Amino acid sequence: MARGDLTDEQWTLIEPHLPIAAVGPIPDLRKHFNAVMWRFRTGSPWRDLPTEFGPWQSAYDRFRIWARQGVFQHLMEAMIAEAAARGQTDMGLVSVDSATARAHHHAAGMALDPEQLAALEAAVEPEKGAARRDNSRRTDRSRTMPASSGDGSCDDTGPA
Repeated sequence: MARGDLTDEQWTLIEPHLPIAAVGPIPDLRKHFNAVMWRFRTGSPWRDLPTEFGPWQSAYDRFRIWARQGVFQHLMEAMIAEAAARGQTDMGLVSVDSATARAHHHAAGMALDPEQLAALEAAVEPEKGAARRDNSRRTDRSRTMPASSGDGSCDDTGPA
């Protein structure tokens, strides 16, 4: 067993949730699952999969099948339910990354009272003015830069 591979205890929890094909040889699901975990743990390309996991194409094909069938989502839900049943859940460890959390589609058309809208617009107005002042400073600097005389020489004396 390589570092990072599933322990026997972990495998007994996961194996029942992995589908196998109705026909053909039974693949080594544990090896494929360990290969998928290795690939995502390291961030390496599939082609760099160590030979101990078998051909990279087999592991990739198995991953694609599982991803299309929603196996990983089902597995995550089953592991959370198992941990909850054992009393091993700690909701203090839950984190939501706001960069990837989507707003509900109804959030796009939020309705506000006219008074509330006016208060929000009044609060934003000073920031708009600050942005305009910053932009005007940039254009002022570009106007005060010395102009080239056109003959290739540099005139540092400024406008005459």
